[in-house]
Amino acid sequence: METYGDVLVPFICTFSALFGAVFPRSHVPALLWSTHGSLWDSKPAVHEGHIISGNELHLLLQPVFTQNSNNLVLFLQDKISVEDFTYYSEIHGNEKPFHSVQEILSSLPSSLVLPAVDWKATNHLLDYLQKKAHWHLVNMSDCHASELTVEPSKPNLIVVKLQPFNRTNDFSAVKAFVETDNQIGKLTKALLNRGITFSAIYTAMRPSRVPVYATIVTQPGRRLMATEAQSPTAPDHPFIWTSGNQSCILMYATNFTVTAVGRTSFDLTNATFISQDVDANSSYCSNMTTILSLRYTNLTNINKSLEVRFLLTNHFYLGSARNWSTLDSVQIFEDGNQVAQFNVYPASVPAEYSFHCQLVGTSEQHGARLVSVPVVNQTVTQNWDILITDFQIQGFNIKNNQFSYASDCAAFFSPAIWMGLVTSLVLLWILCYGIFMIMRLSTNDRFDDPKGQPLSVPQTE
Repeated sequence: METYGDVLVPFICTFSALFGAVFPRSHVPALLWSTHGSLWDSKPAVHEGHIISGNELHLLLQPVFTQNSNNLVLFLQDKISVEDFTYYSEIHGNEKPFHSVQEILSSLPSSLVLPAVDWKATNHLLDYLQKKAHWHLVNMSDCHASELTVEPSKPNLIVVKLQPFNRTNDFSAVKAFVETDNQIGKLTKALLNRGITFSAIYTAMRPSRVPVYATIVTQPGRRLMATEAQSPTAPDHPFIWTSGNQSCILMYATNFTVTAVGRTSFDLTNATFISQDVDANSSYCSNMTTILSLRYTNLTNINKSLEVRFLLTNHFYLGSARNWSTLDSVQIFEDGNQVAQFNVYPASVPAEYSFHCQLVGTSEQHGARLVSVPVVNQTVTQNWDILITDFQIQGFNIKNNQFSYASDCAAFFSPAIWMGLVTSLVLLWILCYGIFMIMRLSTNDRFDDPKGQPLSVPQTE
């Protein structure tokens, strides 16, 4: 039987070129393998440019549920794209990302490579699998086979949530992929050594963005160049915190990153808005004060937890005769201790509106700037950065779980607008002066007659 392990990288390379040139990255790869034979011999052909939908993925998974042994292992990454297999496999050096995965695909009786699956289908894959059978659910944060407990009388669903990592540079990304690959290989070999029959799925909850570098072309002639498409995997709904039956706080962002300068960076977008693996029980809301507390526990390089708090207040101002909502500050807590605090400028909107800003961060170039202030009783000074893209928050007067009209942080007269107005006024003044001078031109009222007497102009005129 022909397997897909031997052609994994070339096969994905072809699809990577096709999808990267035509489609935005709205898909993730999915790799399937099983100890049962001939599961996907009659699978439909995957055509170039086709993205596997949720229903098609469910049909491809049906053979897994019809076996005598329904043990299923789900390796779930936070972000991965088809370009990860092509780009990082070409990194030179002794590291070999995805080496164990390729060996597994080539050695087991059944394997299937799906280069492009709709990321929304894989994002809800765990929920779909849990509804398919009465599983004995086993959650694993790391691939330690010694911690694995399998129920022999029931089907087992083993969920391995692989550790997220940041692609700050090629070296760190390769190291992380090598570690992930080793974990998958160790757990798979441990199951095989114990004689457990199973099927496995390796996929991600959303696509990643892989750096694309242009190569120097020495051949003469005209060339077409393509730019990297932006990933359309923005969250499709805001984070909602409710108190009882009432929605108190709404927050949305397409990118939410907290960085400990000199240590590491934490991408909290997926945990906050997609998987919502965040604890917000410490949040608080009232008519005058609202606190949104986002506490994350499953982060690397953090002993216990990382917490981010957004403090909003609602005040009545006599000058405008209305209430105004203000995002006063953003606080960061590491393992329960406050390590950073930022005041937000500007961040005031009418209380009936929501606050929106395209870029919120510590840089002066951001629309809403976070200004660091000293933390009381802080023994060790630490530098932290926050970057939030397409940020929107509302802590008061929420109706129907939807944002109210958004008041943007951008000033009406930006520096660019002022430059354009001043330049236009100068040019308009030059034009008006020129027209005025042309209108002042006049001709002589008398002319010389060549046949008559010469024209004499008295000196007194």
